[in-house]
Amino acid sequence: MFAGRHVLVAGAGVTGRSAVPALLELGARVTVTDSDAARLAGFEGVATAAGLTAPPADVDLVVTSPGWRPASPLLAAAAEAGIEVIGDVELAWRLGQRRGKPPVWLAVTGTNGKTTTVGMLESILRAAGLNAVACGNVGFAVLDAVGAGYDVLAVELSSFQLHWSSTLAPHAAVVLNVAEDHLDWHGSLEAYAADKGKLLERAAVVVHNADDAWSTRLAAANERARHVGFRLGTPRPGELGLVEDLLIDRAYVDDPATGAEELCGAADVRPAGPHNLANALAAAALARAHGVSTGAVAKGLREFQPGAHRAVEVGEVGGVRYIDDSKATNPHAAAGSLLAHPRVVWIAGGLLKGAHVDDLVTAVAGRLRGAVLLGTDSGVIAAALARHAPNVPVRQVPPGDDEPMNAAVEAARVLARPGDVVLLAPAAASMDQFRDYAHRGDAFATAVRALRDGVDDRG
Repeated sequence: MFAGRHVLVAGAGVTGRSAVPALLELGARVTVTDSDAARLAGFEGVATAAGLTAPPADVDLVVTSPGWRPASPLLAAAAEAGIEVIGDVELAWRLGQRRGKPPVWLAVTGTNGKTTTVGMLESILRAAGLNAVACGNVGFAVLDAVGAGYDVLAVELSSFQLHWSSTLAPHAAVVLNVAEDHLDWHGSLEAYAADKGKLLERAAVVVHNADDAWSTRLAAANERARHVGFRLGTPRPGELGLVEDLLIDRAYVDDPATGAEELCGAADVRPAGPHNLANALAAAALARAHGVSTGAVAKGLREFQPGAHRAVEVGEVGGVRYIDDSKATNPHAAAGSLLAHPRVVWIAGGLLKGAHVDDLVTAVAGRLRGAVLLGTDSGVIAAALARHAPNVPVRQVPPGDDEPMNAAVEAARVLARPGDVVLLAPAAASMDQFRDYAHRGDAFATAVRALRDGVDDRG
């Protein structure tokens, strides 16, 4: 399949450094290119070339990093020349199929909730005693997971990764939800959704969110698959859902028309909130598609530890809880976070990347004690608040403030009352003022600790 072929790896970052050794092991001849010549250092046994805008003459396959846009000169030139372009996920799929016993893929995509769902799924699979790992867009490259010999892969996939996948056929897959995000890369919501939907095209079991129109529509396109839904309400036959405070399975039972099995209590799901109950139902549906017992689902959800910057309480000061959900980098994610709390001082702002916030503000206006805004697009959010929540007090952190998060937390402290939550759920990307969402969340936690220490010092 790869022996003797000349493969061009586009991008010398995490993806490239994962793809190169896998290709060399298969006997391919490899060239690596990157716009930054310094990133090409350290590659052994391959040719390197900085800034290529067209593939070398004898290249017959390009493996691209997911962030490279289809319109980039190199990839456009490859397409024009009829050279196949794939991503690391597609490469991992093809390599896994060469194994005597290929790994089982249980795959997750969506605008929001991917990482939490995959983490829950990994915890469930391990509770069932399976040789499983979370991989993909969660820090552990899927190529490395395939190479390590895991039996079951809980795979998080982005729209970028799926754009470059053509034969991927997971055993079970879900599109959790679709909302405006990455429109600068895809060009439109429809194109973004279509790339998400590629995950479901060849899946044997298609799981869909019955409360999300895009998830339901994309799932319906695969008529050959078994379909399993989930909803934040009483499940219909063939679905998972909620009955009072219990997660219930009416899909993987002997008689879906009349049967039902209890999975766990809603209180067993962390982080709290309706969106995370939906994530837990999706994870359970994928695990159950692989034959995992209800007992393992319950055990795995109870033992799951949420990742950093995902609805994590970082402190309480004066009866006010401070929660870091810096990972809420778009309006859809911020809505889920805000709706988990009855009374909130909302810290928001950053780079909206073309996303709209009017629907978000309308949905949460009744819960807002106040809002503190920072970052490049804070004015857009302020205008939406003025239109849809005119009685909510708004404070904007000046763009020239040297320590914007300290100023934001102090402004939130003034607005909050005992029993409230001060919630960092920015609804926007972070790169205008911070390295990434983790840096932003760390800055929030540091500011809260300083606030708490200041109160303690004052006695």
